[in-house]
Amino acid sequence: MKYKNMALAGLALGAAAYLIRNRSDKNIAFEVVPNFDINKYLGLWYEIARMDFYWEKDKTNTTARYLMNEDGSVQVINRGYDEKKKEWKKSKGIAKQTKPGYGKFKVSFFGPLYSAYNVIDLDEHYQYALVAGKNTDYLWILSRQKSIPDGIKSRFLQKAEALGYETDRLIRPTHEKI
Repeated sequence: MKYKNMALAGLALGAAAYLIRNRSDKNIAFEVVPNFDINKYLGLWYEIARMDFYWEKDKTNTTARYLMNEDGSVQVINRGYDEKKKEWKKSKGIAKQTKPGYGKFKVSFFGPLYSAYNVIDLDEHYQYALVAGKNTDYLWILSRQKSIPDGIKSRFLQKAEALGYETDRLIRPTHEKI
């Protein structure tokens, strides 16, 4: 019995190590935009493309609005229209810049749980942004308008592919009047 328990404990430990290793293999150390001006980044952004995940599933007309809080953190308001439920959904969170002067943030929509938000490419006029999460499961292409020039889109897609993203998995939400 003693050996059976030890074998089970060893098996459980090995499985946990495997899961942790495989999960962390997906994590990427992104180079973020330097000389990042948070004040220029604030405001409304339209989601042009994304790696789909549970909150944004079945959503169109998706936007993110960033507003400066008095304490220097950023209020994040994500909004989208749920096509299946035929209703608007909104979530509010908070972002904190983790490296002053760089496009590196941590964002939370669930209290003390934070996730990475990395601005990894940005045009000089703060009109188009490529944003990565903590790994290749999270990616957004954002624009101040409901569309993006082909040249910028190509640049962002090439960069994402070079980082290991499967860009053919990107969802491209529509932005229509509802």
